[in-house]
Amino acid sequence: MAREFQRGHKAKISDLTAGTDLYVGVQITGPGLSFDISCFGLDTDEQLSDDRFFVFFNQPKTPEESIQLLGGQAGDTESFRVTLDRIPSQIQKLSFTATIDGTGQMSQVAPGYLRIVAGGEEVARYSFNGGEFSTERAVMLGDFYLKDVWRFAAVGQGFDGGLDALLKNFGGEVAEEEPAAPAPGAAAPSFAPPAQSAAPPAFGAPAGPAVPAPAPAPQPAAQGFAPPQGVTPPPAPVPSVHAAPTIIAPLTPPGGAPVPPPAPAPAPYGQPGQQQPPYGQAPGQTAPLPPGYGQPQAPQAPQAPAPPPGYGQPTPPPGYGQQPPFGQVPGQPGAPGVPGAPAAYGVPQGAPQGGAGVTAALQAYKETPTGQRWTQQNKKMVRVDLGMGGDQAVLARQGSMVLYQGKVDFSYKGAGFSGRIVGNATGQEMQLMRCSGRGQVFLAENGAMLHPIELQGDAVCVSAENVLAFDETLQYEVRRVEGHGIPGGALFTMQFQGTGTVVVKTRGVPVVLPVTPTTFADCNAVVAWSAASQVIVSSQVRMRRNAYPGDTGESVNLQFRGAPGNFIVVQPYEV
Repeated sequence: MAREFQRGHKAKISDLTAGTDLYVGVQITGPGLSFDISCFGLDTDEQLSDDRFFVFFNQPKTPEESIQLLGGQAGDTESFRVTLDRIPSQIQKLSFTATIDGTGQMSQVAPGYLRIVAGGEEVARYSFNGGEFSTERAVMLGDFYLKDVWRFAAVGQGFDGGLDALLKNFGGEVAEEEPAAPAPGAAAPSFAPPAQSAAPPAFGAPAGPAVPAPAPAPQPAAQGFAPPQGVTPPPAPVPSVHAAPTIIAPLTPPGGAPVPPPAPAPAPYGQPGQQQPPYGQAPGQTAPLPPGYGQPQAPQAPQAPAPPPGYGQPTPPPGYGQQPPFGQVPGQPGAPGVPGAPAAYGVPQGAPQGGAGVTAALQAYKETPTGQRWTQQNKKMVRVDLGMGGDQAVLARQGSMVLYQGKVDFSYKGAGFSGRIVGNATGQEMQLMRCSGRGQVFLAENGAMLHPIELQGDAVCVSAENVLAFDETLQYEVRRVEGHGIPGGALFTMQFQGTGTVVVKTRGVPVVLPVTPTTFADCNAVVAWSAASQVIVSSQVRMRRNAYPGDTGESVNLQFRGAPGNFIVVQPYEV
């Protein structure tokens, strides 16, 4: 019984068969379409560093004949013989690809497959159809890759640019075409499986009428394609499918604009060298400093000496009771006296001052003014300034206000009858309140980590459960995820679009990953993704397997694909 693969599934070859002499058959058809099916032998960097390992219609085998093109047979559009134990050590990956010759798109293809046969018995099959593709003209169907042992992966990812884009992805370049030499019509020579120490199944194609395959042409050469020669640098490669880097960082908005970080905590009481920006100046803002800021004070006229220390009479710190320079925030480091010591703003000299220790201890948690509409006070609280740039209101989750200043009005924001029906049916209902007026509103919820995302006409998809607040100017609607269903009702998501900010909340520090040709995420852990990404439900349900104890619990995932620049956000918590 052949093992069925879906896009993104992987397995060791040794788990499929004990043989190393394998038959790989590809069936791909479409009305009015013509296909070129090839195999790329890639190095450790997944690059075609040696064009002799590009096996296609005009170069039907590699020098040591570990990869051979057999032609169409047994119902397959194209077929290959792969002898794993004869592949040179510099080749770490074999990528089987299909390219449309002429016009057309992969969305037009009929149901097809890539299958692996060992000893005349089919052991693995990856089935696909046009519904999995859109405007691609070249696709990577499946890979054999070496990771300790040889493994197989069903890929199913492609390029709109056709063979040119596919070749550039593997580090090659397109040269001027030359007229192809006519190939003789002799049938492919027969072969015998190589000698092996064990007794695995012998190589054999599935039974069926054999179709003559084109024999090697005299002086075979990969016409029209050549690896880079050092004259023109190759384009940046697509991130590795099997070892894509994992980016661990706080969530950043689309476009790369970073979320304003919290202001740095001041130095402990009495520590020299600590400086902070003047009042009203954003952290990191390079504005001219007021005269004397952070500089030693000029010598002053001698004053009466302080009384000597005695029993029960502590010595007052230097600068006690002095006024800070103009523009100096009370309690900021840099005040007169010991650097870092809080000053008594507006207190006459000699007057008693209390609470210095409390003030210093709370310096790290004071409000962070930045002059922006949305300000992240810390990892779990944000502040929105209402009235900045007009009377723009904010919609926030009911009960998320923890503090406000000014004249602010809170009103109930209803979704209407149809909105409640849609929300209840899709699980994307949001209980919102409208915050309007002039002032500052501080928002938080149950200690969740908050991440303001600023949209500049683009869009982002976020589950309603992970939305804390957003500008009223943003357009939002329920969006359906393609597929047959997801446990827990997460078949739908909210899409926000326009110009404004949406605050996303997560349980723990999220991970932002780029969308690669094979990116899958647990539907219960994914938080958000770029709206330009295509999302498909990927199910690994096996009734025979799930009928017994010990199931993995990862039978349904979300698959993401899209152009470079798309991203997904995953939290370390499953809802």
